Amino acid sequence: MRHALLYIGAFETNFPSLTPGTTSFTSTSGAAVPYPAWPASANGLRIGFMEKTGKNFVAVRFIDDVEDVVLQEEMVLIPGQHFGFGVRLSGEPISIEDDTAILQLVEDATKKNAGNPSGEAMLRVRARLKSRIGK
Repeated sequence: MRHALLYIGAFETNFPSLTPGTTSFTSTSGAAVPYPAWPASANGLRIGFMEKTGKNFVAVRFIDDVEDVVLQEEMVLIPGQHFGFGVRLSGEPISIEDDTAILQLVEDATKKNAGNPSGEAMLRVRARLKSRIGK
């Protein structure tokens, strides 16, 4: 299965107004920037990430064929563990074929958001993902 990561803006500027269905972010100059298209080959999860001050990258949005979930508590992305080895985050959409790493990211984001509505939604996303990858 192919998953995708997509840069969706600077955290401090864009996270407070992020909602399911959002299609653009505010750049550092204040201009509205439309999201690039998700890779056509992405048939798994589509994950939006933002950059926090200090070059820290965080997952903030998970989209599958059923739900579009914006996390209440962002999840720090850990290279290798959350999106496989040999992958560099950039402003261009990134394809990921490592189901194990993506499942780990989903599980970590679910745990971090336990007890809030986005955590409950992530449990559903996790169940659908596990069903599709046969785990």
